[in-house]
Amino acid sequence: MDEEKRLKIANFRYGLIAPIVCRKLDKGEQARVLAEIAASKYHDLEDNPFRPGLRTLERYLAAYRKKGLEGLKPQVREDKRIPRAIPENLLTKALELKKELPARSVVQIIRILELSQLAEPGTLKRTTLGRYLKEVAQEIKAEPSAHRRFSYSKRNQCWQGDTHATLYLPHPTEPGKKKSVRLVAFIDDYSRYIPHAEYYFDEKLPRLEDCLKKAILRCGVPEKLYVDNGSVYRSHHLARICGELSIHLIHSRPYKPQGRGKVEVFFRYLDKSFRPEAQALIEQGKLKTLDDLNNFFWAWLEMAYQQKKHSSTAVKPVNRFNNCTHPLRRVDIATLNQIFLWQEERTVDKTCCFSLEGNTYEVDSILAGKRIIVKYDPFDLTRIQVWFSGKQYSDLKS
Repeated sequence: MDEEKRLKIANFRYGLIAPIVCRKLDKGEQARVLAEIAASKYHDLEDNPFRPGLRTLERYLAAYRKKGLEGLKPQVREDKRIPRAIPENLLTKALELKKELPARSVVQIIRILELSQLAEPGTLKRTTLGRYLKEVAQEIKAEPSAHRRFSYSKRNQCWQGDTHATLYLPHPTEPGKKKSVRLVAFIDDYSRYIPHAEYYFDEKLPRLEDCLKKAILRCGVPEKLYVDNGSVYRSHHLARICGELSIHLIHSRPYKPQGRGKVEVFFRYLDKSFRPEAQALIEQGKLKTLDDLNNFFWAWLEMAYQQKKHSSTAVKPVNRFNNCTHPLRRVDIATLNQIFLWQEERTVDKTCCFSLEGNTYEVDSILAGKRIIVKYDPFDLTRIQVWFSGKQYSDLKS
């Protein structure tokens, strides 16, 4: 199994236990949350429905607390990975049959699978399938009737994030043309304070991560990050970052953005209060570059939004955030920089070279033919970290 697949699996497993590791819970509350997770229905990386067993969740939790995101990756073995005794599709079908009629015995389920020609006669072992069904027996429960809407009572318990297209600036490289700019913003659910927001010429992933990193530097690490289902929010890069920072990454359901209303309210106020003024200055030639626009926006943000009483809380967002006694969870800049590095797999050729973002790099001869991990800042390719089998090799400089 390659490193990218192991990382995707680790991100997925972290997503299951994130409601627990992103905040402090006593034993009773942790047990309740674990039971809720085990009773919920999920889809795995192949989009197959399943419910995680309590023992599985406890194992993931222990592994994460011991080794972080690395502990959630499947173990790498020198020999070939031993295939499961029962294929995944048969386990899923067996569980469906058990849920349909809990009184069905393991022997009956095997017989149904054989008669339906899903399994060859004699290939399914009663003891093996029985162990699997016993492990997930506690999961065969009725679906929860509804999800409660949480009201956050402290700062940094949840940030909502989104992007918003509002303005056009002169194109930076093509005179006479204009280019759309997009605002990436994060808002604290409790205080309505904006930890950070910034205009970019696109909403690609490095921009999102750049904005999130600046928000964390200013206001600490949030417990939850609530975003939509766009591909930029579903990347393995963002999932890994949240996993390493113990942030619970939550995606709203497609076409059902309920819960992200606070950031939408901010965007509506932005369109009414900031956009007309910025548009006028752009037309007058007073705002020409992205830096010009962001400097004007940040001045407006601090004076016209953060310092204005919010209609819902009747308190200025900056005061509501700063006056909350809930402690901020800080991460030192060196650690944060390392976590936010992009990670990609590359195969080193026989000449000890590999390509990245159109550039060619040469590594130690011992890595020829190896599948390595490269870590880098997408905004600065002058220094590239090289990793293989958990060991860091000499940095590469362009």
